[in-house]
Amino acid sequence: MEFKEFNLNPSVVAGVAAAGFVTPTPIQTEAIPSVMEGRDIMGLAQTGTGKTAVFALPILHRLMKGKRGYVRALIIAPTRELAEQIHEAVISLGRETRMRSVTVYGGVNINTQIRNLKQGAEIVVACPGRLLDHMNRGTIDLSRVEVLVIDEADHMFDMGFLPDIRRILKHLPAGRQTLLFSATMPNEIHDLAKDILRDPITIKAGETAPADTVSHAHYPVAQHLKTAFLLKLLAHINSQSVLVFTRTKHRAKRLGEQLSRAGFNSASLQGNLSQGRRQAALDGFRNGRFHVLVATDIAARGIDICQISHVINYDMPNTTDAYIHRIGRTGRADQSGDAFTLITHDDNQMVNAIDRVMGSKVERRTLRDFDYNAPAPVKYAQPVSKSHRRGGTGMFGLKKTKHLPMGRIGARPN
Repeated sequence: MEFKEFNLNPSVVAGVAAAGFVTPTPIQTEAIPSVMEGRDIMGLAQTGTGKTAVFALPILHRLMKGKRGYVRALIIAPTRELAEQIHEAVISLGRETRMRSVTVYGGVNINTQIRNLKQGAEIVVACPGRLLDHMNRGTIDLSRVEVLVIDEADHMFDMGFLPDIRRILKHLPAGRQTLLFSATMPNEIHDLAKDILRDPITIKAGETAPADTVSHAHYPVAQHLKTAFLLKLLAHINSQSVLVFTRTKHRAKRLGEQLSRAGFNSASLQGNLSQGRRQAALDGFRNGRFHVLVATDIAARGIDICQISHVINYDMPNTTDAYIHRIGRTGRADQSGDAFTLITHDDNQMVNAIDRVMGSKVERRTLRDFDYNAPAPVKYAQPVSKSHRRGGTGMFGLKKTKHLPMGRIGARPN
C-alpha cells in the first residue's frame, strides 16, 4: 500500500511526497482510514511507529474544507520537545496546504505566542500548563475545535497533567473527534479514555515488547563506581551517538558536566534548562556536534533520531515499559542498536522483570580493565557515640577528619 491510496487532498499528498514518504507504517495503514472517517481512536503505540502522521495527515485533509483563521484542531503533548516535533511534522506535511500551526508551551515568552494566535491558526500544538495560561487570559478560543489529539497520555499522567487535561476538556465542544495515544495503559488513562472517547476503535502498534534489532547487556557495578565505569564503557564502544538515561534531572546535569570534563562531546537534556538550551542540546545531538546526550525519561520525550547506536541506562528504569521505551530509541528504521544497563544489587527485582519480558536472561558483561574493587570515597564525616569521643570531636560530636585528603569531605555521591 502507498500513501496515495488514502485519497488525501492533493495538497496534502504533495506534502507527503515532498517529505519522501511512500509506504505507510502498519499503524498508519490501519488507523488513517478510520481517522479520516471521523472515528474516535484509542491508539496503543510506542514512539517511532509513525503515529504522528496518523493524526497529522487526516487533520490537514479535514481542515482543507471549511473556514480558516481560528483553532480547529488541538494537539496536546506532555513536553516542549514533543510539541515542537509534532509542529515541525505538521508544517512539513502541510507545506502545500497553507494551514497555520502554532506551538504553545512554557519556558518561552508568552507574548510571542499571543501574537501568533491573534494572527489566526487552524492547528495548535500545546503543553497543558501553558495552554491553561492562555485560556485563563482569554488569548485562545477553543470553542470551535473539531479534532482533539492527546499524545503520550501515559506520560501526561506521569507528569501530573491529567487534572489539567480534564480542565481543558470542559472548554471543548462535545461533538469533537478525539484521538488518544498512549504507549501503556495504566488505570488512570483507561478511565480517561472511557470518559472522553465515543465508540472508539482501538489500534495497537509497536507492542510492549523489545525490538529484535536491539542487543541487550547488563553491566553489574557498584553505585559509587557508575560514573567511572560509564567513562570506561564509552571509551570501549567508540560510538558517535549515545543516549544515556538517568533517573533525575540533577543527575543528568551533573553527569553531562562530568562527561564534558572527561573530554566527551556531551550535553544534558533536563527540565531545568531553558527552551533555547534544550533545543540546542537536541539539535547538537541530532547533527553530530554532541556524541553523548544525557537525559531523563520525561526530557527525552520528543527525541526521534534514527542514528542513535547505543542507549545506556545509567540508572535502572522503574518499569519494564519504561525500559522498552528507552531502548526503543535505538535499533530504529531497520538499523541495529545496543542497549546497556548498569545494574546494582538494588536493581535485582527489575533485572528479573526485564528477563521475563525478554524471554531469557539478559547477558551480563564486565570490562576487563576496570577496577571493580575501588573503595567508595569518604563522603561525609560520621557521627559517633559519646563513649568514642576521647581524643576530641568536632562540632556536633563528629569525629575530627583533618587527616583526610582535602576535597573528599562533602563530596557529593553519584
